[in-house]
Parts: sequence; C-alpha cells; structure tokens
Amino acid sequence: MELRHLRYFVAVVEEGSLTTAAERRLHTSQPSLSRQIRDLEYQVGAALLSRSVHGVELTAAGKAFLDHARLALMQVDAAVEAARKAAQPAKKTFAIGFQTGHEMNWLAQAMHVLRDELKNIEVTISSDYSPDLAEALARGRLDLAFMRVEPGYDLKYHVVDKEPLVVLMPSDHRLAAKQAIHPREFVGEIFIGGSNRATVLRAVTEDYLRRAGVNIKFDHGVDNMAMTMSLVVSTRGLALMPAYAKNLLPPSVVSRPLEGEAPTIDVAVGYSTSNTSPMIKLFLSRLDELVAPNWR
Repeated sequence: MELRHLRYFVAVVEEGSLTTAAERRLHTSQPSLSRQIRDLEYQVGAALLSRSVHGVELTAAGKAFLDHARLALMQVDAAVEAARKAAQPAKKTFAIGFQTGHEMNWLAQAMHVLRDELKNIEVTISSDYSPDLAEALARGRLDLAFMRVEPGYDLKYHVVDKEPLVVLMPSDHRLAAKQAIHPREFVGEIFIGGSNRATVLRAVTEDYLRRAGVNIKFDHGVDNMAMTMSLVVSTRGLALMPAYAKNLLPPSVVSRPLEGEAPTIDVAVGYSTSNTSPMIKLFLSRLDELVAPNWR
C-alpha cells in the first residue's frame, strides 16, 4: 500500500465521484483512478466504496478506513513540514520593547533601520512600562528598548529625543479654554504626577515645580497612562505628563502645552552592555537614520 492509494481514496470520498476526483483534483484518467482504488481494496481485503450511477458511497469498511487514512496523511504532511523547517537555518530573533504609547512614534523608524535585515531575522515587539523594560533588558528578555533613562540598572542609553511635558485635563475643564497653562494654575487643583515607581517622570516634575516656585503636593501618583486618563476624568484633576500621552487621549481628555520653556524628559534607546547581539551594533550604527528630520 502506498501513500497515493490513501490520497486517491480520500479524494474520491470527498468529491463523491470517481470522475470528478480524477479530472478536477487528481488530474488523472478515470480508468487509472479506478484501478488504484481496486488495488487498495485488494490490499485491504474489503470493499471500501460502493459504486452506482449516482456516484460512490462508503461501505462500512470504507467508513472505518477513512478516518485512519486521513490521520495517516496528516501525519505524513506534518513530518514533511517538520523536516523542511529543520533543514532551514533558524532565523535569529531580535526583541524590541517600547514604553507603552511610544510605539506609535518609533516603531516605523525602528523597522526602517532594520529594513536590510528583516528577511534574516524575526523581530518581536512588546509594550510595557519603562521600569519593566529596564528589567527585561537586564535579564536578557529584550535586546533593545525605547524607554526612559532608568537609574539602578547596568544599561547603556542613547538619547534619541527630548519630550516636553504637557498638561492633561478633562475636555470640559475651565483651563481647556486656554492656549497654554502656567504652573501657578496647578494651585488649588487636584494634581496627578508620576508615582514613586515612575522615578524619572516624578523627578523631572518635582524639579520643574520647584524651579517655577509652585509648592503643591501630588494628590495621585501614576505609573501608566491608562491610570492617568482614568484619574483625570474621575477626579477632574490636572496631570503633567510627557507629550506622547497625546497619542492615547480619549475624547474626554485634552492636552495643553505649558507656558514658557517646558521641562523635557529623555526618550532613549536602551540596551544591556552584556548583550552581544550583532543586531544591536547594527541598530546603533544607524541611529542617525532613526532621528532623521524626515521621520520627525
């Protein structure tokens, strides 16, 4: 018994006709197909199909044989696919992380930098909070990330942008009518800033308020934008957040710039100094393309 016998038998059953299976699916003659089916039945020792002017139908033996025939063919196909994959060299992987929201600004540029290697590598993309990206880089789960310059990790950073802070507020807040917001407007308002976990954002915010001579406390500390938006809407508070937040605003929240020179927070490409992936070196060698004027 050969594999072609099984394939021919399954094709005839699925088409319901020897003639149709021969012409449309197997591209052979009907007499030749009939001989193959007879040979199969001889080897099995039982009639598998009953023939009539209306086509073919499975006998009881044929019904019992069909499921096993299909399973055998599936296993053969799976074996062939496994062998082909094993014969091909595995693609190298390159894992890139983005601080949630920044993929909207930087993913296309990152793929442009890697354009010549995309056929040879498998790129995986993830999105997370900046401290979690730093942890993933340090543990080798990521090769490279667009993130904050997080203290406390043995990571190397290349700053690719300086992002101004903006003010988020409910869309119907009284300050929404203003073109820009002075920090003294924060006094008397519920104020939302970075949590102790969002160390970089909190430090930049506190330094800015101190230099502006505004003495206010943080009513709420947040470490992600979803929490920020929820608190802005639910408490009708003001939040001082990086400008990438504008990519994530629901209709109920608007942003306004700060008056004067706004504080900035660095956007950096981070990676572990112990990671020897050649793709990191390639990526870093093309950082000029990443921040080219036509991208920004």
